[in-house]
Amino acid sequence: MPAFDLPLTELERHRPDIEEPADFDAFWTSTLKEAGQTDAVVSVRRVETGLRLTRTWDVTFRGFAGDPVRAWFSLPAGAGELLPSVVEFAGYGRGRGLPHERLTWVNAGYAHLLMDNRGQGDQYGCGGDTPDPHAAAPGGPGPAVRGLLCAADYHYRRLITDAVRAVAAVRGLPGVDPGRTVAVGNSQGGGLALAVAGLVPDLAAVLVTAPLLCGIRRALDLTDAGPYGEIAAYLSVHRGAEHAAYRTLSYVEGVSFARRAQAPAHFGVGLRDTVCPPSGTYAAFNRYAELAGTDPRREIHTYPFNGHEGGDAVQVRRQLDWLETVLTDRRR
Repeated sequence: MPAFDLPLTELERHRPDIEEPADFDAFWTSTLKEAGQTDAVVSVRRVETGLRLTRTWDVTFRGFAGDPVRAWFSLPAGAGELLPSVVEFAGYGRGRGLPHERLTWVNAGYAHLLMDNRGQGDQYGCGGDTPDPHAAAPGGPGPAVRGLLCAADYHYRRLITDAVRAVAAVRGLPGVDPGRTVAVGNSQGGGLALAVAGLVPDLAAVLVTAPLLCGIRRALDLTDAGPYGEIAAYLSVHRGAEHAAYRTLSYVEGVSFARRAQAPAHFGVGLRDTVCPPSGTYAAFNRYAELAGTDPRREIHTYPFNGHEGGDAVQVRRQLDWLETVLTDRRR
């Protein structure tokens, strides 16, 4: 796929106006207040993985509406001090999979929590373990369109709430320094990490690559791939539902969360990405922290000849180096 979005020189200046609902903050304050009325962690059970250098626990925490959400929690074997934690969010259609699948962050010396995606896990990877008991609202079969016509019923209201609660959960787990919590994700996971950054004011850092849910209206005009294609397909059948759908989507717009974020941020983007068009990533990056009253450290790495995979392992190495520097500076 050739480059199809704005030229890089325009992307670097891309600061689009976002149709943000007047009650955006009230909507999320109310949602999170309701979810936060009980302790996050429900259970922590040690599991045997066959890995000698990593210890892993099967964690259940309370997410949206108190629903049980599963996660894998891992620590480097023999860790003797409180560690910074990386809370990782998986991509669209994935679940938490198996505990030995994602070892980068724990091998780098971090406590690592990988959150399961409620009601997902059947499209890629090795599955998930968290059902979504609230998925009966009108909408299509895919997560991106479940409850699309009402913000209160929308799948991403629940999933974003789960992501915020995952941060609360990891801060209560053994071996974790609660003052050094990092949100990480690619694609849908990147959109969730950005949402967490906008809703949790004291994150230590956020790392996102090719985030979903950024510049949603423009993305729907540019691509039929992936989750955006599911939304377009739904609206092609339910003609006249655009207004309700656009209003719902405005409550989960990643640029709105990015505007409110305060943590240092690291972005990655492929300019040939037809799943999450690069203009969405740049919109979030260029408007990042503009409402926070601060100017946190942030940088973006661009891969002109890559698509949704972005910088892949090259980007991960850059994330590792950047995060080590940010957390070292934070301790000084």
